[in-house]
Amino acid sequence: MKKAILPEKLNDIPMSDVDLLDPYEQNAFFLEANYLKFLDADRLLKGFCDIGGVENKAERYGGWETSAIQGHTLGHYLSAVSQGYAASGDRELKAIADRITAVLAECQNAETGYLAAIPESHYEKLEQGNTAGTWVPWYTMHKVLSGLIAAYELTNNGQALKIASKLGDWVYGRTSKWTEAVQLTVLNVEYGGMNDCLYELYKFTKSEKHLSAAHSFDERSLFDDLYNGEDVLNGKHANTTIPKIIGALNRYTVLGEEYYLQVAVNFWEIVINNHTYITGGNSEWEHFGEPKILDAERTDCNNETCNTYNMLKLSRELFKITGERKYADYYENTFINAILSSQNPKTGMTTYFQPMATGFFKVYSSPTEHFWCCTGSGMENFSKLSDSIYYSDSKGIYVIRYTSSKLKLADKGITITQNADLPNVTFTVSGSAETDIVLRIPDWCTDTPAVKINGVDFETETDKGFIRLSQSWNDGDIIELTLPMQVVAFSLPDNENAVAFKYGPWVLSADLGNKDMQTSTTGVNVTVPLLDTSISDTLIIKGGTIKDWLLNINENLVRQDDTLKFVLKGTDRELTFSPHYLQHQNRYGIYFRLADSQTAVQENEADKYIVIDSFPVANDQYEFSRNLKADKSSTGNFNGLMFRDAAICGFFSYDMTVDNTADNYLAVKYYSGDVGRTFRILIDGTVLAEVELKDGISGGFYDVYYKIPDKLTAGTDKITVTFEANSESYAGGIFDKLSIVKDK
Repeated sequence: MKKAILPEKLNDIPMSDVDLLDPYEQNAFFLEANYLKFLDADRLLKGFCDIGGVENKAERYGGWETSAIQGHTLGHYLSAVSQGYAASGDRELKAIADRITAVLAECQNAETGYLAAIPESHYEKLEQGNTAGTWVPWYTMHKVLSGLIAAYELTNNGQALKIASKLGDWVYGRTSKWTEAVQLTVLNVEYGGMNDCLYELYKFTKSEKHLSAAHSFDERSLFDDLYNGEDVLNGKHANTTIPKIIGALNRYTVLGEEYYLQVAVNFWEIVINNHTYITGGNSEWEHFGEPKILDAERTDCNNETCNTYNMLKLSRELFKITGERKYADYYENTFINAILSSQNPKTGMTTYFQPMATGFFKVYSSPTEHFWCCTGSGMENFSKLSDSIYYSDSKGIYVIRYTSSKLKLADKGITITQNADLPNVTFTVSGSAETDIVLRIPDWCTDTPAVKINGVDFETETDKGFIRLSQSWNDGDIIELTLPMQVVAFSLPDNENAVAFKYGPWVLSADLGNKDMQTSTTGVNVTVPLLDTSISDTLIIKGGTIKDWLLNINENLVRQDDTLKFVLKGTDRELTFSPHYLQHQNRYGIYFRLADSQTAVQENEADKYIVIDSFPVANDQYEFSRNLKADKSSTGNFNGLMFRDAAICGFFSYDMTVDNTADNYLAVKYYSGDVGRTFRILIDGTVLAEVELKDGISGGFYDVYYKIPDKLTAGTDKITVTFEANSESYAGGIFDKLSIVKDK
């Protein structure tokens, strides 16, 4: 396979060589380190001990750690404490990593190498296409293997590598026996970054078994589409897909095969250009949607935090390989506006979703009751904050993030202290050395940056978005960098009048108060916010057009003195905007739909309703939480949307929430190509509708809203919705989401 020829690869700066000086980031790390120390490792190890026959009298944690995904948190936790030790030198964190590793060594099957908190039968059932009673075993295995590799690499624990190597052998033992059909069956269920962690393991073991096992998780049909630049992401689970591409890129770093680099490059471009919101996050209900359809997909369940965690991993590796500024620009934007934004700066707890719909608020996990996937990736996010600020190559140092910090370069004999107070950044040199200092020009910089060295203007020459300072540096040298910035408006591709605002690196959001901050649950114990329906996401422009108002945005969103608060002018609303990552208590609005006397507000049919309950069909977590029952039912993906149907004489049903004080509607999406199918919809056994599917939109999908009679919701907040096939026709398919809604 063709080898890629690229510039010199950039190198990571060890986290131990970087001290955080920014107070906000210092606090974020402090809260995370304290949380890691608060957790009881024995409780997270309980499932491993039970499977491995090792005595452990601790009580396992609740939430997801009592489900078939148990054990995933321990993998994240082991990675996080290892990272925290590497970043801070905190011996208590290393001791936790060492203890976990020692217990896992006892739990590992001495003959087979198997190690998990769930029985090996989960993997056998999955290979047989039987997912009943299991969830995503390979996803969980990825977290465990990654944690062991992190413990080896970051804490120098040799035992961790031995365990990982034996576990890698076990993986090979299974994958080497897969037929093509079994492989397709297994890869149809979320498996995290199994290819990624096995390629990482191979770097240390050089075992051909581990290389072969890794390749068994490379999904070539998907990779081929991406290699050809095709956006095939519609309907795909985002956090299932992104780790696959990280794994493809890791194969490139191991073997140098250009194909896998191109897959990653094309995927990144597709996600950024077609599926990404201003914060850097993506997805709705954890799934990618149609290309460039983003305004219509703004809900309370956008931007799963795991997605941004993984997009940052992909972006930093692409930057190191290519040196292209766009990856560093994305990294900074997403780190600030999605990752820093995901942590409550008072409690240290982190989010699952970050809604892009206006009027919602951030909801955080609890210390011991949730253990969502995003709880685990959140542990990792905030234990490696000193990562990706600086990089190096043979010529010098690259400054990628502008945040107050100290870089200690023992090999060069100098220290560089960065003091960031944007738009001004100062670098002070201690010691003497000859090295390049390369400064990134951010994509948000609105004019030519200015550089002074020791108070003297430096005539900057830019090179592909960077300023390279090549000279000998002496003790006390000072570099002053000024990066001009203004408020800039950004619209969404499917609605040019749906806009959001940035000031420099900061996405701005409006404070919409804290009225009626109630929550609900979705999926498996995932907490989500409820909407304050009195909040509108429409801004009416006064005395002019939308175009004129936007052209004068810096006069219409005005900074208050030296604060980072901005007052809205020239509309029907008095709103104050501030950096979104600081917005952690109140309801907020990032996107607003603009209207003037000449422009009607773009409204979707769904905007007429308030969602009471909604979930994505054919998604294991969410169907499980709705008490799915089914017979002769199947799922799949068609034209980018997931679906469920039932064959002749079959059925499927879900338990759903209703509001017995309002008119309720069952919202169902059908496909026109299923025209002629007949079936029944029942509510608690009573027929709601005798359905005959029509050609609602030629060749497309369409929504139907069924009014639920009040007598079927009286005195209850739960109903069972059943789709029942007859002896002549399929029931459904129903596509994308199933919802209960009420009138606004």
